[in-house]
Amino acid sequence: MTERRARQDPYAEPPPRYLDADDDPGYEPEERRRGISPGVVFLVIAVIGSIAYMAYVLTVRETTQIPLLASGAVVLAIVFGALAVFCLRSIWRAGLERGNGGTTILTALVGGGAAIAASGFAAAAIVLFQLAIRPA
Repeated sequence: MTERRARQDPYAEPPPRYLDADDDPGYEPEERRRGISPGVVFLVIAVIGSIAYMAYVLTVRETTQIPLLASGAVVLAIVFGALAVFCLRSIWRAGLERGNGGTTILTALVGGGAAIAASGFAAAAIVLFQLAIRPA
């Protein structure tokens, strides 16, 4: 009797094996290259611009100084609030990943400081608006 099984060619290439974390414990995926996100660039420009505006307003000696300070405090409260929310979102995403604890803690500290600054500037804006609208 003859054998009906197909013979394997000893010189044929083996089929490619696709590695992933389940196949090989030493498998490391290629690291993603992370750049600066547009949100960070926007927030940095907004913080620098609003601080420069507040520095300018402090040098002006006119009757409109208090309303200008109040509007600058509102803008700073909004910018620092946005920075706190951005840091919160970054921390939330980092909680899903593994191995970047130091960066996450630093982001949490920056976000907490931004939240404190936002509440302080909001309180200052409320006080300054009350001073600007006082009855004559």
